[in-house]
Amino acid sequence: MKKLIAGNWKMNGSLAANEALMGALRAGLSGPARDVAVCVPAPYLAQVGALAGDVIALGAQDVSAHEQGAYTGEVSAAMLRELGVRYAIVGHSERRQYHAESDAVVALKAQRALACGITPIVCVGETLAERETGDTENVVKRQLAAVIHANGHCISEVVVAYEPVWAIGTGKTATPQQAQQVHAVLRAQLHAASAHSDRIRILYGGSMNAGNAAELMTQPDIDGGLIGGASLKPEDFLKIIASAR
Repeated sequence: MKKLIAGNWKMNGSLAANEALMGALRAGLSGPARDVAVCVPAPYLAQVGALAGDVIALGAQDVSAHEQGAYTGEVSAAMLRELGVRYAIVGHSERRQYHAESDAVVALKAQRALACGITPIVCVGETLAERETGDTENVVKRQLAAVIHANGHCISEVVVAYEPVWAIGTGKTATPQQAQQVHAVLRAQLHAASAHSDRIRILYGGSMNAGNAAELMTQPDIDGGLIGGASLKPEDFLKIIASAR
């Protein structure tokens, strides 16, 4: 199974900066050893899709839980698909925290993406308080269980990203052993839910960077990374990609 390195630009970018970044990434990528995607702000999907070529997959940072209708500001899975989107992040901790997205809403968003042929990158993860009280496994299993319940046998078509909330944008990173422990829990849960769980990639998404990516990705259940700030720096992002073997 190929590893997947997906960049999450968050609310960053401009027409000029995007063109420079994508040019640097295309120039630095070689070979089909791993899959690469960039998840970009919605206004830039068409531009980045045209710049991505065949070696970089286009990803969205969110998708509506609704198919169509009077939902001002929302973007449907069908719209994303028309723009060539292949991945969509759902349930990112920032969406859960700032937009009060529940496990049920995240599960429905994953369902909408799958129905349109888009692979959802389903994010799960615990806060610092939850980790300190020993609730990490319960939290991530509850979050993933909602998606499994809503999507049934289609769960084998998703990507899961473990992103400890306390390690996002803080510079803190779970140790490879801490990350592997949670990835193993998620792997077992997926294995129990699907006969095809061996094709589900589980990414690590807590401040993976050029310095720690190689060690994290040597862990048996870490199948790549969901990269935040480092994905905006072509040199760093390419180093992370090169670490994915």
